[in-house]
Amino acid sequence: MNVRRLIPTTALAGAVALGVVSLSACSGTSDAADKGSDGKLDVVASFYPMQYLAEQIGGGHVAVNTLTRPGVEPHDLELKPRQIGELGEADVILYLKGIQPAVDDAIAQAGVKNTVDAATLTELEEHGTEVGHDHGGEEAHEGEAGADPHIWLDPVKYAEVARGVGSALEKADPDHAADYKKNTEALVKKLGDLDTAFETGLKNTATKTFITTHSAFGYLAERYGLDQEGISGVDPESEPSPARIKELQDIAAKDKVSTVFFETLASDKTAKTLAGDAGLKTDVLDPLEGITKQSRGDDYIEVMQSNLAALKKALGAR
Repeated sequence: MNVRRLIPTTALAGAVALGVVSLSACSGTSDAADKGSDGKLDVVASFYPMQYLAEQIGGGHVAVNTLTRPGVEPHDLELKPRQIGELGEADVILYLKGIQPAVDDAIAQAGVKNTVDAATLTELEEHGTEVGHDHGGEEAHEGEAGADPHIWLDPVKYAEVARGVGSALEKADPDHAADYKKNTEALVKKLGDLDTAFETGLKNTATKTFITTHSAFGYLAERYGLDQEGISGVDPESEPSPARIKELQDIAAKDKVSTVFFETLASDKTAKTLAGDAGLKTDVLDPLEGITKQSRGDDYIEVMQSNLAALKKALGAR
């Protein structure tokens, strides 16, 4: 039985029920934005998963600037004064509250009317180091639990967010609403195909357990009936205790785990040490917080397909 603990938010419930995008209150009666000199909507995205949505849905009608450069760990981002100043000039700001504290603070002060928080467009859940479909009761999920912002790693939740972003762009730029709607549907279709590929590819596996450095894959694990065991918690910089390392070694032996996953933007030292001590292999499972030269793919869809291939191999998919 999945253990899910939803974050109660009145505004969230209304947004989900009515399909309405939450935009920050500001003076004025129209949601339409004043466009830049090139006639495009100036969109500021907090980091890659938000940038991808803006580019895919906005197409040629938007100019997208991302606050997090490729290769920078989004959780640790500190904004330069210039970036903070540019925030106030944006037509639309697209971010995910809870993953980048410095960005959350700057956006709150920017006062841009069309500010979209992706966390209000789907339901967030509490995840710790352990997340899965059947892990022996609720207490197994308590370790370092908190609101998990990694919604983009679940194609179904990401599609819900995409629809909300599409609605926001339609309101900000009604002259091109039909194009935004068309692009949104095309993206939702691609995400639906990706969901089907994951569901089919991970249906029959030798084990359901995977170990990863960064506990970013809780939503993915729940969606496809897997058990995520994180070395660290939702925060990739947190250090595991010796007791946690011993626990993971026991889990690896019990559940026939073959692989310890690490990511491209954080240190792989702990993962490789654990794998070496337990006689396991290592591989990359990309949390898609940025695209770099080391990424196994050029965009969200390609990297997620690479993640699926890595999971199928590690879990012994049949």
